[in-house]
Amino acid sequence: MSLLALLVLPFLGSFLSVFLLNTSSRRLPAGLAGVVTLASLLLTAINYPAVSGGGVVYYKLQWLPQLGLDFTLRMDGFAWIFAMLVTAIGLLVVLYARYYMSEEDPVPRFFSFFLAFMGAMLGIVISGNVILLSVFWELTSIFSFLLISYWHNSAAARDGARMALTVTGIGGFCLLIGLILLGNIVGSYDLDKILASGDIIRAHPLYLPALIFILLGALTKSAQFPFHFWLPNAMAAPTPVSAFLHSATMVKAGVFLLARFWPALSGTWEWFWIVGAAGIITLLLGAYFAMFQRDLKGLLAYSTISHLGLITTLLSLGSPLATVAAIFHMLNHATFKASLFMAAGIIDHETGTRDMRRLSGLFRFMPFTATLAIVASAAMAGVPLLNGFLSKEMFFAEAVETHADSILDRILPYVATLAAAFSVAYSLRFIHTVFFGPPPHDLPVAKPHEPPRWMRFPIELLVVLCLVVGIIPALSIGPFLHTAVVSVLREDTPEYSLAIWHGVNLPLIMSAIALAGGVAIYVLLKDYFARCDDGPPIFRKLKGQRIFERILVEVSWRWARIAEQRLGTRRLQQQLRWVVVMGFAAGLLPLYLRGFQSRPFTNSGIDPVFATLWAIGICLAIGTAYLAKYHRLAALIMLGGVGLIVCTTFIWLSAPDLAITQLLVEIVTTVLILLGLRWLPKRSEGFGETMTLRSRFRRFRDFALAVVCGVSMSLMAYAVMTMPVPDAIANYFLENAYSLGGGRNVVNVILVDFRGFDTLGEIAVLGVVALTVYALLRRFRPADDSMGMPEQQQIQNRFDEERPERSAGDTVRDYMLVPSVIMQWLFPVVITFAVYIFMRGHDLPGGGFSAGLTLSIAFLLQYLAGGTRWAEDRIRILPLRWMGAGLLTAFLTGAGAWLFGYPFLTTHSRYIELPLIGKMPAATALLFDLGVFSLVVGSTVLILVALAHQSIRINRLRAIETAKSEEA
Repeated sequence: MSLLALLVLPFLGSFLSVFLLNTSSRRLPAGLAGVVTLASLLLTAINYPAVSGGGVVYYKLQWLPQLGLDFTLRMDGFAWIFAMLVTAIGLLVVLYARYYMSEEDPVPRFFSFFLAFMGAMLGIVISGNVILLSVFWELTSIFSFLLISYWHNSAAARDGARMALTVTGIGGFCLLIGLILLGNIVGSYDLDKILASGDIIRAHPLYLPALIFILLGALTKSAQFPFHFWLPNAMAAPTPVSAFLHSATMVKAGVFLLARFWPALSGTWEWFWIVGAAGIITLLLGAYFAMFQRDLKGLLAYSTISHLGLITTLLSLGSPLATVAAIFHMLNHATFKASLFMAAGIIDHETGTRDMRRLSGLFRFMPFTATLAIVASAAMAGVPLLNGFLSKEMFFAEAVETHADSILDRILPYVATLAAAFSVAYSLRFIHTVFFGPPPHDLPVAKPHEPPRWMRFPIELLVVLCLVVGIIPALSIGPFLHTAVVSVLREDTPEYSLAIWHGVNLPLIMSAIALAGGVAIYVLLKDYFARCDDGPPIFRKLKGQRIFERILVEVSWRWARIAEQRLGTRRLQQQLRWVVVMGFAAGLLPLYLRGFQSRPFTNSGIDPVFATLWAIGICLAIGTAYLAKYHRLAALIMLGGVGLIVCTTFIWLSAPDLAITQLLVEIVTTVLILLGLRWLPKRSEGFGETMTLRSRFRRFRDFALAVVCGVSMSLMAYAVMTMPVPDAIANYFLENAYSLGGGRNVVNVILVDFRGFDTLGEIAVLGVVALTVYALLRRFRPADDSMGMPEQQQIQNRFDEERPERSAGDTVRDYMLVPSVIMQWLFPVVITFAVYIFMRGHDLPGGGFSAGLTLSIAFLLQYLAGGTRWAEDRIRILPLRWMGAGLLTAFLTGAGAWLFGYPFLTTHSRYIELPLIGKMPAATALLFDLGVFSLVVGSTVLILVALAHQSIRINRLRAIETAKSEEA
């Protein structure tokens, strides 16, 4: 249960922060975030005894057990130490942000995003199911986008956030594909089973595709070559975000994933070459680019890229000792990089700039901050007696070992030494340029000074950790590192030493060469650094952002324009043609690949009344197709007639649930389409002789397509209905609807119980469709030749304007006097009928969907009777809240089963006696149905509101245009 609390707590804190949006103080939101983060840290810490001996803590909730998908949380030693990093550094960043953020900023929004981001990262760390891991992986991309674009008024923030989301989002999609392939190879999505099946995975034909897709996800998230360019552009985020993102979250997620799947995926040439090449190139390029940055955070960002390349290179070697060094460097990098970013934020906060060309001599103004930054920079450079030196020396030790007889393995010692020298050079540049030399001039702030005491405290604590780990590593970090290593390597855990001194050996000589070489590089290039404005030599024109933008332009402009010219059109008919063709192909392909068997046709007799109904329906359908272009209202009436024939067919075939739903859908959709007809362009005229050859060909093509699709769908429907299918499925539902679902209406029990998960997805899609329609209609502008306001309504509006006191109190509209009265009287009647349909749905035809459509009809009537303004003044319905409440109710109903140890959406059923009413079903599925009801009402009313507001908007625009023309 502690794992569930650990995961839920940050998201709960994020939700609570929303209620503080109206406050301008930093204290309350920061206090809430601090309490949540501290509680998360304590929840993580208490699990150490359970994982220290190689144990694993689990929390499991059944989600879809038949598909092997469970909500599984899993914490071993590696997950524990990462969760400690996330929560501990998160707590320090919250304290730091309390003083860094301005009260003019929307601070509650910042902490809301921050806590959600932390929760998403914790979800990655403790996920025990790879599909669940993929969900949290995408959440980190989304919340990092929100944090990077926090100062959304800045173009740099918007561009950086868009770039980060694009790159990591595409990588996340690739990761999902790879994890699905991995699950299919193993036969399970459970992380334990996947990690224990390394031999099976590596020998499988799908190993290489799965590896490539997973590595695309990991390398994009950790900004490894060639995806490294997005990370420096993310520096537009507030410094607390940068400190958290670079040290313990987001970019660390990629290397965490590589280490997590190391037992299952490593040890092959493919792993070594792909991961090794990306890591080595990133290690060297990141360090090289860092030396020539003029922005403090830019320098630190490229250094992060380089250090992540170091970790990636270690993990590529396939050596247990290299994996130990990689995990150790993850921890060390988190401590010194978080402290350096916070120090850079203090410098920016107290001087007003991060431009290293304008900064110098700050040691005399900020001696404590300068000392802390110098020690952290020394740790980043790998100076002895600091934690960075230990893990970098372990890297050198592995670099000189032979892991594979290849060019990558042979050049690794030289690349490692050169990259280490570069790291010394940019660390020395950071120290010398910013803190020493003449006093700063031309600063936005008159006189820099030390920050508040508690703003500096997180840096002090992290720097102390750098010193303690560097001096007594075995006592300070040794037990925790061993716990993490054992959980990853298990029986392959090697012997390793965290001693400071191993004698004069080759790794020590490489360290000395790197230190001396780094000092020499800085001394030789110091003057060049001072005047360098346009990037590093050689690669000056190779800018990842420019390449990314050119690719976006190429894809979104040139390719999109070509696709639009070839496939796109403003004509709805052609768009529908593609929809029909693709739907036909999607239905035909499975039958073509697998084939189908149907029973021979037997004529059991045709009822003449039923045949007459269908003959009428066919005639109406033909009439609809013929008149659709030339008389839309008549076509809509005929289309409604077709729907009524279908409804009658359902009644004839003893399917009352389908008949009720069909009837209600016909009413709602017909009215909504009718409201939208006036905004369409005027119909085209011309028959027969006036048609061109091209028009004739188009009409013949559409007719042929309709015939082919119609006949094929009929054949497919016949094949499905006559296919020899075991009776077990139908009998199962019929026999268990009452005993297991607590209802006699088998159709409704299937929807809200047996196939409730499908229904949950369907109502989510319905909500997305409603939001999409609303968004499109908000930007929709009717054609110039669309219908204006009806003459009767124009007369009524002029009448209301002349007598405003009357129009404000009227309950009916004069131009629809009798229908308005009837519609208003029907409102309570329809509501009562909707409640009746809803309550009886578990035993008799009805249910939440039908009741939602019925209540929507009540609102439709009021909009038709009184108009948009009148209805919204009196009926205060908020469709978005209805939709959100409905989806949340449906989900929480399913999640409630977890509290009693049952799978998601398991139903408990019983009957209760109510006075005057009698026995009534009270299954928990009723609450799920209530969620369906609420979302259907909200979605329908949202579309109605979007259509109704077109009248207000177009009238306002036309009034403005008329006024302008009169003035002219």
